[in-house]
Amino acid sequence: MHESTPVFTISNLSCTFGQGRKKTTALDKISFSISTGEIISIVGESGSGKSTLGRILLQLLSPGSGTILFNGKAFPPCREYYRQVQMVFQNPYACFNQFFTVTAQLIDCLHVSGQKCSSEQKHMRIKESLQMVSIDPRQVEGKYPFELSGGQMQRLLLARIFLIKPSVLVADEMTSMIDACSRRSILDCLLSLKSELDMTIIFITHDISLAAKTSDRLIIMKSGRIIEEGLTERIIRSPVEDYTKNLLEHASMALLPVSASP
Repeated sequence: MHESTPVFTISNLSCTFGQGRKKTTALDKISFSISTGEIISIVGESGSGKSTLGRILLQLLSPGSGTILFNGKAFPPCREYYRQVQMVFQNPYACFNQFFTVTAQLIDCLHVSGQKCSSEQKHMRIKESLQMVSIDPRQVEGKYPFELSGGQMQRLLLARIFLIKPSVLVADEMTSMIDACSRRSILDCLLSLKSELDMTIIFITHDISLAAKTSDRLIIMKSGRIIEEGLTERIIRSPVEDYTKNLLEHASMALLPVSASP
């Protein structure tokens, strides 16, 4: 576990939707920190609040109360922030403009990230990023998002990460549309990039077995609250909460660490 200055410091964060009887508490006074270069997984079933937390971290939602510090300070302007923090969403189609080709949008990523390179270098970078996520560049050349499959689109989201190279990645169920064979290779590429850049990665997932394979630390959420938190090995070996034990009982044991048992 990393001991460096926290990249995120979250204190008493709450978020609600609706009013009166229809009021729903998505997050209920949660507090934790994330260190630079750390890989954590926020794990919970549907409705636990984990995706809401991810969207708040990306400034797509505003919390009702509480504070979030980024590198010890308030959030910087969005353009500067998004050069450092990126998210892979569960629904990839919502992340691409349907009226522009995917190649044009990947080129735009290089512009947004402030990288200056020639036209030839841009296309070489894009080709390399596509190959890293198991996409033949010829398959997407001239194509629009709606012409591609869900799996291809999710890979394109990851290709965009390899292009931008942010310091923080928030990944919400990022491999949900990718076949099991490709999932491992893509995660390996992502972890390799993480090592190269000392990138902080926040995985948001319902799959505790996948989280256990990739993370330094686990945060278990239920009904908008953090009910268990700690080093991955500790939680996998000795879970405290019944909810965590239930997640482990239904996990894919093949993906859990070899020495661990729920």
